[in-house]
Amino acid sequence: MKFDVFTEMEYTARSAGTIILNIHALRTPHQAVISESFNIEPYIKVEELVSAQNENRVVRFEVENGTSIKVVYKATIDNFCAIKDFTKIDEIPVALMDHSVFPYLYPSRYCQSDKLYRLANNLFGHIENPFEKVSTLTNWIHTNVQYLSGSTNSQTSAFDTVTEQAGVCRDFAHLGIALCRALTIPARYFTGYAYHLVPADFHACFEAYIGNDWVLFDATRLVPLNGLVKIASGRDAADTAIANIFGNVSFTSMQVSCELADEGFVPFYYEQSHLQGLSYL
Repeated sequence: MKFDVFTEMEYTARSAGTIILNIHALRTPHQAVISESFNIEPYIKVEELVSAQNENRVVRFEVENGTSIKVVYKATIDNFCAIKDFTKIDEIPVALMDHSVFPYLYPSRYCQSDKLYRLANNLFGHIENPFEKVSTLTNWIHTNVQYLSGSTNSQTSAFDTVTEQAGVCRDFAHLGIALCRALTIPARYFTGYAYHLVPADFHACFEAYIGNDWVLFDATRLVPLNGLVKIASGRDAADTAIANIFGNVSFTSMQVSCELADEGFVPFYYEQSHLQGLSYL
């Protein structure tokens, strides 16, 4: 399925500084970048960098004191999402896990899985099928945490979200990740463009490592699971920030959109009674 994505961001520099943006669609075996453009007005030379694990594509550039800039990114993306039956999948013991997933098994800054071990195992530890286990905890988050814009900030962690029982997509994702890791299921943060998200913005959800696949989950249920364009993945939001700014540079405005560029789109959501999962590679 093809999508047209768009981002426009404006910044004002009150000192010389450096900006690192993470807004480019990721290239993966199942996500092709058909075309894209990245422009800065006035023109600034940029450097594109790809992480060693191919988990994000960032651009780095310098801004001069007293300047205002506008950044525009446009791309057409072709996505393929594999829907798989996880009925007969068993949990993978840590002893048999690929070492590449180990970072997504440990506690991280926003996902203190060690503090949520007792809660996770009391609520979900009895469920044997790993997909059902993650699906159930995702439904639990959706039911017990209120989606409330402005209720949290950049310091809010998964442990805070359990206490406050309110948050935004980032907080829902962090809590899902932390509960998965507490159950010895590797999980990672997913940030991307989202079709049908109202109001339009970047969106966060999470992927759990089940049966040697990264399977997508979204406790907010705000968008169809097959309507996402991946920008980056990481241990939590600290690894996947849309912008990192160094210097006295202020963010002033932003527009984001994700629109269909194809026909025949059928939205996909998980049904609690079915053990079918969706994987973005």
